[in-house]
Amino acid sequence: MLARLRRVPFAAQVLLALVVGVALGFVAREMGTVSDGSPNWLTSTLQTIGGTFVTLLKTLVPPLIVTAVIVSIANLKQVSNAARLAGQTLLWFAITALIAVGIGIGLGLLTEPGRNSSVDTAAQAAPESTGSWFDFLTGIVPGNVFGLQASAGADGSVGLSFNVLQLIVISAAIGIAALKVGEAAEPFVGFVRAALAIVQKVLWWVILLAPLGTVGLIGNAVASYGWESLSSLGVFAGAVYAGLAIVLFVVYPVLLRLHGLSPLRYFAGAWPAIQLAFVSRSSIGTLPVTERVTEQNLGVPRSYASFAVPLGATTKMDGCAAIYPALAAIFVAQFFGVDLSLTDYLLIALVSVIGSAATAGVTGAVVMLTLTLSTLGLPLAGVGLLLAIDPILDMGRTAVNVAGQALVPTIVAKREGILDVERYRSTSTIDPLARVEERGGVDTDLRRPEPVNA
Repeated sequence: MLARLRRVPFAAQVLLALVVGVALGFVAREMGTVSDGSPNWLTSTLQTIGGTFVTLLKTLVPPLIVTAVIVSIANLKQVSNAARLAGQTLLWFAITALIAVGIGIGLGLLTEPGRNSSVDTAAQAAPESTGSWFDFLTGIVPGNVFGLQASAGADGSVGLSFNVLQLIVISAAIGIAALKVGEAAEPFVGFVRAALAIVQKVLWWVILLAPLGTVGLIGNAVASYGWESLSSLGVFAGAVYAGLAIVLFVVYPVLLRLHGLSPLRYFAGAWPAIQLAFVSRSSIGTLPVTERVTEQNLGVPRSYASFAVPLGATTKMDGCAAIYPALAAIFVAQFFGVDLSLTDYLLIALVSVIGSAATAGVTGAVVMLTLTLSTLGLPLAGVGLLLAIDPILDMGRTAVNVAGQALVPTIVAKREGILDVERYRSTSTIDPLARVEERGGVDTDLRRPEPVNA
């Protein structure tokens, strides 16, 4: 039975799990709550399953980033003109973000979501966390060698979390040092390569649980939020998803066509990552799948993808940091009767293009939204009006984020002449999970860096 299940494509497994999750979510919602108002047993079970899956993914991402970045930098001796590749990547991050924020502003002016909503003013409340431009310096300068940061809970407990941007900075410094040391650092680099192979093996064991995690995540979302909350904010939610659809299915295909690439082949190759991002609502949690499909299905060289994809997972967010904050800022302004000037719209574009980097050390679209609102001088209490439907919107936002994180490295690789066009055009798309099973959970390409001439 297990062998038969493994033969089912990964995308099909997740799609089937999504359907099952929706069905179980509706059943759980019909069951209602228990006498004391707490979730029923089915809702609690779905919440536990989904939360455990995402936690496992996030737990393994830090060692993945550290080892992958160190190894990829150590392999830079195989890459010509690496600085140009990095510059082109950041440039296309900005170009696509600017297009996305323009679409968000346009839809906001067209649909006027703040004037076409029936949300209760009592829902407005100050957000628990906010963003500021100082977060950029805090996020990029490591506070300690492990990239750890602590936060105190209301009950006096202390929680630890990893700052992903700091991890990348620390790993890059170690990788550059290993590169400069040269031959004497080879034993260390060999050790890190072996550690990366081990982390990959464990990580793919977790990702094999993606269908089960999908059932829990989608089921809990339906059971906890349903679709009733969409009625009061229907125009806003519709505008957000319309903007996401335009970027994903119009803007990205146009950019691919302009570079002589087939949009259908792109979606066929990147779909496992996009699908997992939709259900997990985590760009970082989807990072292993995103990196694998970018390399194996889209033909981006590993030595370049290992930089671009992790960097994109922290700073490339067309959904969370472009479309959504633009629309949400216009919603809040209209709701509170604040007229926005041309300068304000230019500020929205500026914050959206560079703001994701400024909040890279803090997760969540809410932080990005508060940064936008504070820059425009709009009331932060407006964030509370949108929190009721945030999980529903976050699924689409994260899917577009991940799609962009795979798109930009593909475009840059094509422009620089390093894309494996034959692999990109191949009609036999590699299932990332099946590929790992064939290789025993270890990608052998890590041991033999491929030469890249950009």
